[in-house]
Amino acid sequence: MKTIKLFTGLLLVTLLMGACSSIDVATDYDRQVDFGKYKSFAFYKPGIDKAGISDLDKKRILRAIQYELQNRGYRLSENPDILVSIFTKEVDRVSVYNNMGWGWGWYGGPWGWGGGYPSVYTETEGSLYIDLIDADKKELVWQGKGTGDLITDGDIDKKEARINEFVKEILSQFPPVTSQVASID
Repeated sequence: MKTIKLFTGLLLVTLLMGACSSIDVATDYDRQVDFGKYKSFAFYKPGIDKAGISDLDKKRILRAIQYELQNRGYRLSENPDILVSIFTKEVDRVSVYNNMGWGWGWYGGPWGWGGGYPSVYTETEGSLYIDLIDADKKELVWQGKGTGDLITDGDIDKKEARINEFVKEILSQFPPVTSQVASID
């Protein structure tokens, strides 16, 4: 019995830790675009200025994007092939759990099943969108979205690591694997 309780506890902790660190990624792109032609990038300031987050977080996100794109062979340029823009969304999720269990009480006798106390948890879930815009045509050609729990406890190191994780997961989908231009006959 003790082994079952220990195993169940470890399983629960593992699931909770995995749930906190996961990032759901979704991407969309223009299938008519040849992504192989893009070699350089720059940040699209008008779009970035509209992102509803602190300037410090914007800098963290932009540094992470620059790092990931440069690791993929793209270069930062004043005459870029693609423009990078971002925007964010944030939602607070509140979960209420009613704890039930065995205990001392008068419901059903001295030992019985009774009501526990409710536990309330608040988590902040955020979405980061990374838009890649063809610099010549000024058209959106690729968009990545990452959604997951944010670090809001004031630990800047954890926050920066989480931002880096978001950006890395989103840009792992760029360029699209099927980036050939479809022919129309």
